Amino acid sequence: MQGQGFPDTHTTTTTTTTTRSASWLVFDPSYLRTLPGILKGAQIIINLIGFICSQLDYYFPSTSNWYGFVSMTAFWVTLVLLFFYIFRLIEKIKIVPWMLAEFVYCGVWAALYFTAAIAAAVKGRYQECLAAAAFFGFVAMFLYGADAFFKYKGWKSGEPAQE
Repeated sequence: MQGQGFPDTHTTTTTTTTTRSASWLVFDPSYLRTLPGILKGAQIIINLIGFICSQLDYYFPSTSNWYGFVSMTAFWVTLVLLFFYIFRLIEKIKIVPWMLAEFVYCGVWAALYFTAAIAAAVKGRYQECLAAAAFFGFVAMFLYGADAFFKYKGWKSGEPAQE
């Protein structure tokens, strides 16, 4: 068919377009249904309840102030981390080794909660609000310890902080 003007071969060009979101901030509430998301949500709630219990005490200000510092610092840092995960900022900020950073954070806060809960438990026999704070402190210690354990496993296996 060479003589009739049809070529023996032809070239096909395929064009692929990629659509990107106009915003780099993406809301992803599905994180709250994962184990790390559930742990963070529980930590935030327990931090707040423990803080309220500790601040009802007026006989032992050093104990309630220490517990208040531990619980409120944990509350705000964990809330910021939850915000970072829900809006997928963790995957945008690649310079931070998130698994290692969260492992250290959760481990340190489990230890700090241990000291705050012990201090509240010692004074809890005089003030019921500190006994309640001690209970929530031990629960928070467990939650942060469990989170540290999972972050350590993820860090050692090379998992990304967010998938």
